Amino acid sequence: MTEFLIRYFVKDYKETEKISVRTAYGVLASIVGILCNVFLFAAKFVIGLVVHSVSVTADAFNNLSDAGSSIISFVGVKMAEKPADKDHPFGHGRIEYIAALVVSFLVLEVGFTFLKDSIGRIRTPESLNFQAVSVAVLILSVAVKLWLGLFNRKLGEKIDSKVMMAVFTDSMGDVITTSATILSLIFFAATGINIDGFVGAGVALVVMWAGVGIARDTLEPLIGQAIDPEVYEQIKHFVERYDGIEGTHDLIVHNYGPGRSMASIHAEVPNDVDIEQSHEIIDRIEREAAKELGLFLVIHMDPVETKDENVLAVREDAVEFLKELDPACTLHDFRVVHGEKQINLIFDMVVPIDYNDEKKEELKKQLAERLKKKDARYECVITVESDFVARADEETKQE
Repeated sequence: MTEFLIRYFVKDYKETEKISVRTAYGVLASIVGILCNVFLFAAKFVIGLVVHSVSVTADAFNNLSDAGSSIISFVGVKMAEKPADKDHPFGHGRIEYIAALVVSFLVLEVGFTFLKDSIGRIRTPESLNFQAVSVAVLILSVAVKLWLGLFNRKLGEKIDSKVMMAVFTDSMGDVITTSATILSLIFFAATGINIDGFVGAGVALVVMWAGVGIARDTLEPLIGQAIDPEVYEQIKHFVERYDGIEGTHDLIVHNYGPGRSMASIHAEVPNDVDIEQSHEIIDRIEREAAKELGLFLVIHMDPVETKDENVLAVREDAVEFLKELDPACTLHDFRVVHGEKQINLIFDMVVPIDYNDEKKEELKKQLAERLKKKDARYECVITVESDFVARADEETKQE
């Protein structure tokens, strides 16, 4: 079913790097979400009134908020498609994130409202009217939301959309909450004990948690998040595959919306190659990055020594000493400047972003001391930089 909808409604559906194709995916997901959620709202609202169940009614309005969310997503996707203009030279792609943030507040508001109603039902319970048709409709709801969640996940994976992945998470939350509502009705039919208010409160809390998750996921790219390690490796390897590039560092990626990013990177080039030749290579990389990666890439050239064995040996010593001191750190832009009485070793040291000033200074001091033991003439001029790449341990904590 999903593949049929994609093939029928998305023109050039395989060319997901195109903004127009991304927009078509977003519009398809929004329209399908609106239709499914309006249908579920109507069915659950009627059932909730018939059986006097606040948990069913809460679930119904949760679906209505989901339909409203799909409408907002639709508007956001269409507005994000607008091209760059004089006031917004990088386009309007971040509107999609703003739309998702609005959705998260709607979800939170619905959850809070029904938490309050559920607490009222716990204090003053009302009798339930169990009917098999009610359970049947709710089971149908679980099936629809499960399909809708998987539908959004598949589309989200195709175009790497955080918004659609958030909808998938929200839909899975709906599956859990509706299943809990079904169990409360079955429990009442079997025991005569009304736990509807408690289940309704649970449903509301799950809805609110989903809203917090959506807000967190959409705020991260708006605030400015660390580079995903996979993206870092992809761009790094893309640049370094060209002849004339010895290495890269200082990659920074700025996200201006899904599929709209610009990046800057320092590329190391041999210091004995004609500058115009190196510049020609850099220009070619920037052009081909736009075509192959869909990335506006700006490259800064750093000339490095590639033939002087003495300089290379000193650099290797510095790399080895730093690795022994702290494997999480690296160095680049290594230069050796000879003076009359001393030899200056000038380089940048990259440390994890969570290192404090005291730890940075201690690393600088220890590295300089080790190099000076190697040769008393060495004087280190070290610039400390932070790493902009997300670390594996931080990602594990977030998960």
